Amino acid sequence: MDSIKSFFNPSSVAVIGASSKKGKVGNVVLNNIIYGSYENQKNNVVGGFKGNIYPINPRADDISGIKAYDSIIKVPSEVDMAVLCIPSSAVLGAVEDCGKKGVKSIVIITAGFSEMGDKGRKLENEILARAKKYNIRIIGPNCLGIISPFSDLNASFGDAVPNRGPISFASQSGALCTSVIQYSFEEFLGFANFVSIGNKADVDDADLIEYFRSDPNTKCIMLYIESLKDARKFFETARKVVREKPVVAFKSGFTEEGAKATSSHTGSIAGSDAAYEAAFRQSGVFRAKTLSELFDASRALAYQPVPKGENIAILTNAGGPGVLAADKVYSLGMKLTTLSDETKEQLDRICPPNWSRRNPVDIIGDSTAKRYDDALKILMTAEEVDAVILLLSPTAMAHPLNLAYRIVDIHEATGKPIAVSFVGMVHQESENYLDSQGIPEIEYPERAVFAMYALIERLRFLKKEGLM
Repeated sequence: MDSIKSFFNPSSVAVIGASSKKGKVGNVVLNNIIYGSYENQKNNVVGGFKGNIYPINPRADDISGIKAYDSIIKVPSEVDMAVLCIPSSAVLGAVEDCGKKGVKSIVIITAGFSEMGDKGRKLENEILARAKKYNIRIIGPNCLGIISPFSDLNASFGDAVPNRGPISFASQSGALCTSVIQYSFEEFLGFANFVSIGNKADVDDADLIEYFRSDPNTKCIMLYIESLKDARKFFETARKVVREKPVVAFKSGFTEEGAKATSSHTGSIAGSDAAYEAAFRQSGVFRAKTLSELFDASRALAYQPVPKGENIAILTNAGGPGVLAADKVYSLGMKLTTLSDETKEQLDRICPPNWSRRNPVDIIGDSTAKRYDDALKILMTAEEVDAVILLLSPTAMAHPLNLAYRIVDIHEATGKPIAVSFVGMVHQESENYLDSQGIPEIEYPERAVFAMYALIERLRFLKKEGLM
């Protein structure tokens, strides 16, 4: 794992193909490493990598205020990692120079390899052979790069850096990476590691999840997969990793046409989706089938505790959303708990006579934040309830922000998992507060249920393995 660690925690980074020309990839990557993000650079805030940075360009003496070298071999100190932003025809020679210099790891941003057909595949194999000669590990080619928030390292050509947090993400698509970063700001998701792996000529999904298992900042591993070059290696590794940390994978290319698009995108063969489905299930990897499922499951597994049992309660102020949530619970193979007489008696004391008296617990449309608060405390402390899905349809009496404060306090006091849907409410202070405190809050009831489903599936896997 030391060779993989050098990607995420290097002491020095060289950018081969660094450029002073705005708009060039070599310029963007170098400045991202120096400043941390495009926004920092625009505001002249140096918030990036704290180690040594070496621009490599034979036609420049100085780039972005840092001394440049005409070859990595000329750098006077050791170099842990090199980022290549040069034409594909020059990559082989650069890898040779990196080997002579003693570089441990290389990120190849450049495209034009196996995704382009036989000629590109031949060049990619030659580069891999040269790297193995010098015991160098490679991420890419044809990738966005990597981001290590806890090392203040943005070795990518993306325009932003995600906040620090408990999720490590690896994606075969670089464009998806940039979209996930933007989504993460809105949803208050934080990342420990962020990797675009492109063609996976060397370092692949299995190598990364093995490293993420040992990373103390990682609580959940999130993957976007178009194909696996060594499926057996991945699933054997995943089988070990998921015993310690949950892995959520979104495998695309499950239709015939999608599989064809995969081949042209990263030069890979997608393979049988039925085989992937079976292998995911056998290895304990939680499979997401849409991007929203990927985000919702990962957020729940990264921020919420695993429930001690499968007994779920739904708390709502409206019948319709409660029915929608209940349908989703049962369609996913989960169950709603039966309320005990003691719990119903406690709810009788704080609810109007016409409350539902069953699960879903409908405390009626005129519910105030105080009634929600009381009902949630009752459910979260009830012995027959292991987890709660709370739904709020907006009314003038509800006061969502006050309720959000109480949800967080009760969750922290009881330690039971909770998923929340403030139905139809978007970009509100209440939702932002819940998201910032690690409570999955999603405007659609079905998605809140799916977040809870990920936690229940984690419980089932841990029980099956004798780990709970």
